[in-house]
Amino acid sequence: MSGQEAPTKTISDFEARLSQADKAVAQFEQDDLGLLHRIRGILRRNPTLIPATVLLISVLGFGIVAPRFLGMGALSTVLQQVTVTGFIAIAQTIVILTAGIDLSVGEILVLSSLVMGNLAVSGTPLPIAILAGMACGTAMGLFNGILVAKIKLPPFIVTLGTYSIFRALKLWYSGSESIRNADIEAQAPGLLFFGNGIKLGAATITYGGIMLLILAAIAWYVLNRTAWGRHVHALGDDPDAAMLSGIRTDRTLISVYAVAGLICGFTAWVAIGRVGSVSPIGFENINLGSITAVVIGGTSLFGGRGSIVGSVLGAIIVGVFVTGLSLAGVDDYWQMFAAGSLVIIAVALDQYLRRASQ
Repeated sequence: MSGQEAPTKTISDFEARLSQADKAVAQFEQDDLGLLHRIRGILRRNPTLIPATVLLISVLGFGIVAPRFLGMGALSTVLQQVTVTGFIAIAQTIVILTAGIDLSVGEILVLSSLVMGNLAVSGTPLPIAILAGMACGTAMGLFNGILVAKIKLPPFIVTLGTYSIFRALKLWYSGSESIRNADIEAQAPGLLFFGNGIKLGAATITYGGIMLLILAAIAWYVLNRTAWGRHVHALGDDPDAAMLSGIRTDRTLISVYAVAGLICGFTAWVAIGRVGSVSPIGFENINLGSITAVVIGGTSLFGGRGSIVGSVLGAIIVGVFVTGLSLAGVDDYWQMFAAGSLVIIAVALDQYLRRASQ
């Protein structure tokens, strides 16, 4: 039809063809996900299931190998041993949720306990001494947060540096001398409160263990039911997106490290009650212990995903392994081997679960 215009179709022409159109409703086939993929998705949405399952299997397994392990006395001993680690693991979890890390938590704990103990033993009213120790911990955490958020230094480097700084300060402040149990009992017996407990047959539930459960419940609520908690998760998941959504990322990050320091300062009181004295070289391995508990508990080292409950369970799992292997007659170096293997397995599992939604 060269040189001529094509005939124009009218609306009636289209309407005439509607009766010939396919009237079947569009359907989309649902992906038939395999069982393994579904399990990965469930575990990713419920990270606490993994440490809970590991804990149950561990308790039952060691109960078979060493029947004494299932006694109330042995189980309560495990809870007493991991109380301090559980507190520090909660503080570490809050930091790691932002994709950071705090290698100085152990030194904050010890320096806070030295301040608290020295003031109380020297005649300072107990409430003031306790508040001073907690304020000291908060100040050190705040210092870490400012360096990370305002100076934009990597958390690993910052806390590695402050680890040495706080370590030097505690040795200078204490003169490398411990505060004896006899002095604490005579001058400030209230510092030993969290070491006391309730007798339930062969088991002893310390007030420190009860306080650990209370703090875990409070931290869970704050992180999951408040705006600040949502900001912490968002900051760890994607800091740029968090900033663009209106979250004041610097302020949130500083507050995270300050809260972690506050928890360490409070834990100083719990630690004095647990040990009965204050030593400048105490809790040397609490840094790695807290990170181990957090990782085993299912918190991702890449931030944005984790669980306070899982971290507490992770601390208990480490305690179960150490106590169970001891009762089974396993040497100390194999106990360390088991703890290190748990960390590697936990990180590998985290990487596997991170690919669940990809």
